[in-house]
Amino acid sequence: MTAIPRRLAGWLADREALPTAGQAALGYYAETGVFDRASLQLRRIVDRRMDAMIADAFDPVEDALAEAFDVQSIEFSYDTKLTLPAELTLGQIYRTARERAVDGNDPVALSVWADGTLDGDVDDADAVGPIRFRESITTEEWETGPETPQDLVDRGEYLTRLVVAALVDGDMRDAINDAEYEDFEVSVDLEPGDRKRVAEIAQETLQSELEASFDRLPGEIREIYDWAVELSERHQDRDPHFRELLADAQAGDQDARERIREEYRDAPIDDLDAEVDLFAGFEELPYLKTQYARVGVIYDGMIEMYRRAGLPVDEAFKRSIVLAIIGAQLWLDDVDDFEADRAEGQLTPVTAEYVLASDEDEAYERIVAVSERYLDLATEFAAETDSPLSGIAAEYIRRSGDPSVLPGHGPT
Repeated sequence: MTAIPRRLAGWLADREALPTAGQAALGYYAETGVFDRASLQLRRIVDRRMDAMIADAFDPVEDALAEAFDVQSIEFSYDTKLTLPAELTLGQIYRTARERAVDGNDPVALSVWADGTLDGDVDDADAVGPIRFRESITTEEWETGPETPQDLVDRGEYLTRLVVAALVDGDMRDAINDAEYEDFEVSVDLEPGDRKRVAEIAQETLQSELEASFDRLPGEIREIYDWAVELSERHQDRDPHFRELLADAQAGDQDARERIREEYRDAPIDDLDAEVDLFAGFEELPYLKTQYARVGVIYDGMIEMYRRAGLPVDEAFKRSIVLAIIGAQLWLDDVDDFEADRAEGQLTPVTAEYVLASDEDEAYERIVAVSERYLDLATEFAAETDSPLSGIAAEYIRRSGDPSVLPGHGPT
């Protein structure tokens, strides 16, 4: 009886009329046999609380902007997709807390970030979350760790609020470095040149708040964050070198092609000069070292913060998240940006394949194959760690890509 609905789910997942999110949920069920309605409901809860956390992070930004532009109030928004792994991690913690609850209470419903009023003296329940977040965690509390399902929820939310600020701050810094200001929006009319000013004020304010947040936690959390950022910045520092290699390879330099293969595609993960044991058994994945340093290490560090805080986030979950993020970078961003990246001389796995492969058809096939390999592994580790939301996220990434924009795709 089970095989029939799974086949039907697979058929429905391939119907274009169905939204991508629905296709992903049905596709994951068809592939694994896992359909967890409670996890899908949790996703909606996490979405609301993540919105509240981001709004809380932007409150001081709005105050700083209002003062800078001499207005009474101002609304600020910043378009970023980087918080998805934090949402998935919080959802996994919520799921675990509910499974461990034995007294009939729902620790997720009793969250300090919950939508409803928790206390007759509290007019706005969402204000409770920011108040709790701005309290320090004592050394004793840290070493003891979360002891109850409610502790898991509270500690998980505390770390998530910190991680959200760290991810958005890093994304803002990258956008400013690249002079990309279109994702910074405010509710007032801006003069030419003001968008850069908005971006700089927003990032500086968020960074100041982030520093204060780290000061409320044991130093090892800041050390993890600094380790991830430092490794990522070392990779960014090599960008001019990689651009030069791509330009030379495009001009027909065979030595440059070989160096791209050795230094960028097939470089061993051990070359990172850092202890990374996350990829045992699949160290030979193409582009693993460079893409881990480019995007994966930030999420490795993020999840390690949760783990050091005593939260039940296992190694398989971390692998699933990091591999999905690398897969998304290749399959979504690098594929979509191929023409612009090639024109601007930006070396990515996609632009690399179009100088390494013998022709466009081979390059296209390699890109599809390596992207699918990363996402397949992400799905496998999601199943291993019993995280339906992470598995569905990997499936969503897979179904959101559009490789038809690439040369060598062939007729549709």
